[in-house]
Amino acid sequence: MVSLPVYNRSGDEVGTYDIDPAELAPRISKQLLHDVVVMYQSNRRQGTAKTKSRGEVAGTTKKMYRQKGTGNARAGSRRSPIRRGGGRAHPKRPQDWSYRLPKKALRLATRMAVASRIGDDELTLIDELKFDAPKTKEMAAILKALKLGGMPLLVAVDGYDANVYMSARNLAHVSVLPVSDLNALEVLRPRRVLMTKAALDALRQKAAAAKPDAAPSSEP
Repeated sequence: MVSLPVYNRSGDEVGTYDIDPAELAPRISKQLLHDVVVMYQSNRRQGTAKTKSRGEVAGTTKKMYRQKGTGNARAGSRRSPIRRGGGRAHPKRPQDWSYRLPKKALRLATRMAVASRIGDDELTLIDELKFDAPKTKEMAAILKALKLGGMPLLVAVDGYDANVYMSARNLAHVSVLPVSDLNALEVLRPRRVLMTKAALDALRQKAAAAKPDAAPSSEP
């Protein structure tokens, strides 16, 4: 059981939150987290890289010089891959790098990522995060009070809140996501995670509603 301190907007501790990381994930599988993060990164690849082959390079096909008698090695087209300005021997072609792992594995990996953040003391809990209107200055002041300013940070809230999103979108390296959009890559990428109590409650409810998922037996 882990007792997390709960802070308010001023950075003062106003209570504690007891949670057992095993509620989210019975154990942490580094192999599963690695596979899921690689999948998300692979899905972000554009796959638009392309180079020209010798058949696509503009240029004459005339033989550069006669076959024999010059003392040089025999040579044909200027578009040969061994000549400057020629085509590539094995040109790159556009391709789709995306693939998907099973949904249960992705959801389990998300809970594992949050559980690992809790176990490593890299998750900060705040009682609530509400704004009457978009206030970037106020959001920056809250992060500074929580000693989270100036670092890559994920702000996790229970649901989409336009005011919270717009208050943080101009802060460098700060992203805001509702619990429903969390994934292992977004949780593990920043240095710290700031989460509201309502968001953690929602995540625990999702974990309780999910059937017991067995993590892969392979371990690095």
